[in-house]
Amino acid sequence: MDHRGRGGCVGQVAPGSLAERTGLRPGDVILSVNGHSLRDVIDFNFYSAEPLLTFVVRRAGERISVSAERRFGETIGIEFAHPTFDIDIRRCSNRCEFCFVAQTPPGMRSGLYIKDDDYRYSFLFGQFVTLTNLVEEDWQRIVEQHLSPLYVSVHATEPELRGQMLGRPGPSDVLSALRRLVEAGIQVHTQLVLVPGRNDGAHLERSLADLVALYPGVQSVAVVPVGLTRHHAPGLRSYRPDEARRVLDQIEPWRRQCRSDLGITLVYPSDEWYLLAGRAIPPASEYDGFWQLENGVGIVRRFVDDWTAVKSQGVSSPSTSADRRRRGGWRHRNRATEFAAGRRQSAVLVCGELAAPILESVASDLKEHFGAHVVVRPVVNRWYGGGVTVSGLLTGRDVISQLAGRVTADDLVLLPRVMFDVAGRLTLDDMTQEAIQAALGCSVAVVGSPGELVALLAARS
Repeated sequence: MDHRGRGGCVGQVAPGSLAERTGLRPGDVILSVNGHSLRDVIDFNFYSAEPLLTFVVRRAGERISVSAERRFGETIGIEFAHPTFDIDIRRCSNRCEFCFVAQTPPGMRSGLYIKDDDYRYSFLFGQFVTLTNLVEEDWQRIVEQHLSPLYVSVHATEPELRGQMLGRPGPSDVLSALRRLVEAGIQVHTQLVLVPGRNDGAHLERSLADLVALYPGVQSVAVVPVGLTRHHAPGLRSYRPDEARRVLDQIEPWRRQCRSDLGITLVYPSDEWYLLAGRAIPPASEYDGFWQLENGVGIVRRFVDDWTAVKSQGVSSPSTSADRRRRGGWRHRNRATEFAAGRRQSAVLVCGELAAPILESVASDLKEHFGAHVVVRPVVNRWYGGGVTVSGLLTGRDVISQLAGRVTADDLVLLPRVMFDVAGRLTLDDMTQEAIQAALGCSVAVVGSPGELVALLAARS
């Protein structure tokens, strides 16, 4: 047996699953599958893709062996306590001066200070890596287990410039690494984080040309403006609106050409460019598979389209405001709830400064189409600094300090889902929904979609 792995601790076993039938239980440490030791959940999934399985398990200090026959298409039904069994995340050895983690202010949970650069997390969770810390064994594993897709931070394809941006002592040849992945059949989603005067202009043109040439191996190219907190390195600055317009003007011909030649847009500016430039968000058809929503690409379009769908589904009353008032409001077909005509809905919709204009439009629609009164409260990000304007980086403390005294006990405060962690429990400064509610002295709810927003308001009517 290969002894490179330590095995993984079972966190949960699904009722009625193969794991339960086999007798596996939470707390067991699975050391191997069919003679292969395990480094992480990737190994487990790869080596357990067989009809006949033998697990070596450590339980209460003893080793036992259990076997099972897997039915066609059956999942094993195990959730591990940690996806990488050695628990250690491979750390980033680069020193990017624009690294957002390095700009994190003190006083936040320890996990936010980890600079990870782990290809396993790229495959499992879509986190971006630089490919600068891979050894030959990593490359062989990526190819053997076909770890696709991977998400790669490129920033610049010129080796000298990329090395400078990553804070490395020499050039960084990302194109050779990308070609190796593509030739092995690994699909890649890439990002270019632009810094004013560093990797934009002619350098951006070169990067786009190099990455587009790698299609279809390169499946997407996200172009994102640098994010700076009040703790950023000296000499850096954010993009201005006029510069954002120039970047969009430079990218647009590439988008049109890709759609004409390749059938997809391929190059996707993040939403922040359009909001900063004061330009309309592209239609959904130009986002193809919405490959990089977590990177801020297409979130606004998805939200706006979802809101349009909610409005169209909710209309069953006559079209004029007067008729709606006479007939007692609008009925939402899917939820069988009704907003009482003329009844004031006291709700406060919290967001970052960048999203405020879009949500103001939604609030206007809510009043027009549903008779609900919603006030949009953009919160200034004092924790990170005023240059950070997205809703996903709001903290509980900023929400409390800026809403205190501006809401009453009868109000409903609606917080964006994106300001909480994956579990939907904690803000970046470790505050819970309940703690924010107690501090404000009014009801607080978390909203992740337009449908949830309408449902919450309907429940209060």
